[in-house]
Amino acid sequence: MADKQEKGYSQKKRMLHILVVVCLMFLSLITYLLYFNMFEAKEVAGNPYNKRQWEDERFVKRGNIYDRDGELLAETVVNGDSRTRRYPKGNLYSHVIGYYSRVYGKSQLEMAYDKELLGQGDITLSFQELRSGYNLNLTIDHDLQQYAYQQLGGRKGAVVALEPQTGKVLAMVSCPDFAPEAAALEKNWNTIVEREDAPLLARATQGLYAPGSTYKIATAAAAYDTGRIAETFEDTGTFTQGGMKVDNYGKKAYGEIGLKRGFELSSNFVFCTLGYELGPDKVKETAEKFGVNKEIPFDISVSRSKIQYKKIEKEDAALVSIGQGQLLMTPLHVAMMGASVANGGKMMRPYLVDTVTTVSGVKLSATKPDVLYQSMTEDCAAYLDDLMQGVVKNGTGSGARISGVTVAGKTGTAENETNKDHAWFVGYAPAEAPSIAVAVLLEYDGGAGGSNAAPIARRVMQKYLNSMR
Repeated sequence: MADKQEKGYSQKKRMLHILVVVCLMFLSLITYLLYFNMFEAKEVAGNPYNKRQWEDERFVKRGNIYDRDGELLAETVVNGDSRTRRYPKGNLYSHVIGYYSRVYGKSQLEMAYDKELLGQGDITLSFQELRSGYNLNLTIDHDLQQYAYQQLGGRKGAVVALEPQTGKVLAMVSCPDFAPEAAALEKNWNTIVEREDAPLLARATQGLYAPGSTYKIATAAAAYDTGRIAETFEDTGTFTQGGMKVDNYGKKAYGEIGLKRGFELSSNFVFCTLGYELGPDKVKETAEKFGVNKEIPFDISVSRSKIQYKKIEKEDAALVSIGQGQLLMTPLHVAMMGASVANGGKMMRPYLVDTVTTVSGVKLSATKPDVLYQSMTEDCAAYLDDLMQGVVKNGTGSGARISGVTVAGKTGTAENETNKDHAWFVGYAPAEAPSIAVAVLLEYDGGAGGSNAAPIARRVMQKYLNSMR
């Protein structure tokens, strides 16, 4: 009898254990489902490789994309059950609008604004009838985009043009590029991804480069903040400290020189000395005021500009202060740095999409200008504006001069491991009331920023100013 009771008790205990395990498994499943719906479902649903999403698109005519004046940049052509995404401007917007492929997914604006382009959230019931997605109206000026592309002339690099007061992107070109239509992309994908010149890389937003002497804008701001703008330097042509040796461009020695003239002539001696004496903490603090080591919120993916040192020594601070060493920035960020001077010290959040509208023209959303960082005081910006005007009037940036227009700018020639320098220029015009800021990067150009990059910026600024008259 006792054995039967013990056996019954044992069976009940096992059943209780099984019940507890089943309950724990059920609870785990419920917890996972709640977590998935709260934190993962949106991302999975929006993933460009989600086959359910492609199935849903059978009943949607994807929205169009236009430039700021209504020029058509992307559309969907419907032919029976087929949907073909068409890009009337060819390769020109491959790094802005991106591509749309059932095989390789979506990129750039096609991916970032996928929900809007599909019209998701539209309360209209389709009952498997074709409905239209929403349209994107960009800030880009197509004529300026095309002109900037022509000025690059097929060279590797980028041109970024911004409206300083708002952060609107007026043009954003990266070269080399690729044909974004699905048929061409899918046919040539292996060739594209294997090319050494990396045509899929959006250099304007994702390429990271030593900014060279364009970064002396930030170092001059630090000199202003610390009351060092009246100092003079005995420029010997070569800065040496702690076993480090940095020459001026062309190994020129300028003798006794002030900060303003040192900026105009882009003296490495002056700015290495400043960076070394300001020290790592001040150099890093200044960089972060300009957004280095921070994310830039934007419509499409942007690489984070950064100082890669784990610990910055005084010699490192000297190199960073001339835009070398372990400092890397995107062309978009360099354009924003110049635009912040033009905008009285306020660095605006850049944006590409101005409005989202229905097919009938009803505005669903509009982007409002927003200050991203107060990079410097208004007085400091006025001081830097004077320095940058001097670069174009009396210094290395004479190639950016426009007849009858006051231009402010800064040249840059950045060394790299290939021994072929990157050529840079960043500037804005007209200096009295800036309406455009432009950054130009010529990757592995081998020439100086003043002679090679500045004339491109000049022509892009002049083209835009002429269009406003």
